[in-house]
Amino acid sequence: MKIVVIGGTGLIGSKLVKLLQQRGHEAVAASPKTGINALTGEGLVEALAGAQVVVDVANSPAFEDKAVLHFFETSGRNLLAAEAAAGVQHHVALSIVGTERLQSSGYFRAKLAQEALIEAGQIPYTIVRATQFLEFLGGIAQGGTEGPTTRLSTAHLQPIAADDVAAAMADIVLGAPLNGMVELAGPERASLATLVQRYLRATNDPRTVVPDAKAPYFGAVLDDQSLTPGDNPRLGSITLDAWLARR
Repeated sequence: MKIVVIGGTGLIGSKLVKLLQQRGHEAVAASPKTGINALTGEGLVEALAGAQVVVDVANSPAFEDKAVLHFFETSGRNLLAAEAAAGVQHHVALSIVGTERLQSSGYFRAKLAQEALIEAGQIPYTIVRATQFLEFLGGIAQGGTEGPTTRLSTAHLQPIAADDVAAAMADIVLGAPLNGMVELAGPERASLATLVQRYLRATNDPRTVVPDAKAPYFGAVLDDQSLTPGDNPRLGSITLDAWLARR
């Protein structure tokens, strides 16, 4: 089966392409690096020729509100139109747990707009909402840093390793469209401040985490339900300690 992975050279995409190829499928890594650009439409027609499934794991290169909304809406429309013309049978998109609950954030508004386009389209689909990636803990720490401290929310998260995301998505991609959503989450739940503090200690980073219930995350103030999954999410197996031990 031919599967085109939009964002196929990124963190999740590169892992997913490798897994799908190992299972004997023709997985195409599509990104501007390979001459395929969903935002401009460059190379889409050629890339999607003969494809049964398209997976969208691409992320916006810019995070300003207007730019990120433009990226997800424009690339989403371009993809769905190209898929309809090519006869694609399943559109799989990676989104974020809690998207509808954090509409004070421009990024989450853009992701919800992307989901709405998919739901309103003609292509059978599966939307995969994942919790925050363990790989992002360093960047989250940096975003809250002022001098020797990093101020972070006390709200709970249930972060997941990128390897677990890619493995779950490979199964979903090879399954039938759900015309609905699946949630992915990590095996353990803790406050954002605690998770980052554990990460900093394990990486010998001297910064001190200051827990702050009002510290913003992508422009939004979190509570314990903001970024945690609902009932019966699909759980990964890689804990924070296990992930840190691999580094």
